[in-house]
Amino acid sequence: MRIISGKYAKRNLFTLKSQKTRPTSDKVKESLFNSLGQFFAGGEVLDLYAGSGALGIEAVSRGCERAVLNDVSRPACQIIRKNVDLTKEPDRFDVFTMPAKVALKVFADQERKFDLVFLDPPYAKQQMVKDMTALASLDLLKPGAKIVVETDEQTDLPPVAGFDLLKDHHMGKTIVRIYQRAE
Repeated sequence: MRIISGKYAKRNLFTLKSQKTRPTSDKVKESLFNSLGQFFAGGEVLDLYAGSGALGIEAVSRGCERAVLNDVSRPACQIIRKNVDLTKEPDRFDVFTMPAKVALKVFADQERKFDLVFLDPPYAKQQMVKDMTALASLDLLKPGAKIVVETDEQTDLPPVAGFDLLKDHHMGKTIVRIYQRAE
């Protein structure tokens, strides 16, 4: 797995040798970022279930200002920190080791606001809907913020109040949905 484009392009990333994480493939990642517009003019990113940190690091590589990378797993966060070190710009990343629900409350207390959020939890649709609802109710999203949800092909997400579904990509066994906060 590697950074595909931007400032950190072609750097190989470390991944956790475990069945508990399932890194987004380079092919899916490239298609996802093409759908988002390839490059960004600033903004803050949250990857709530960061795994290796690949999505948040890719977003910063492509022009986002900062990334908050969170994972409940300590071994995953060790990998994330190794990958952040590969960028040679660790000040552009914040790495947290917390359950998602706790992390969202901490970020709300810190009055953080995000332009782009990646949700790829290792479990089913109910958690993604809860996370999206919490992001809105805790006022963690900037106007027009986008949320990228990655699921397997069997997961059918219901409409989520306060969000518009912009895109629904089927890439093999992976489905990537891009939502935008409704104004």
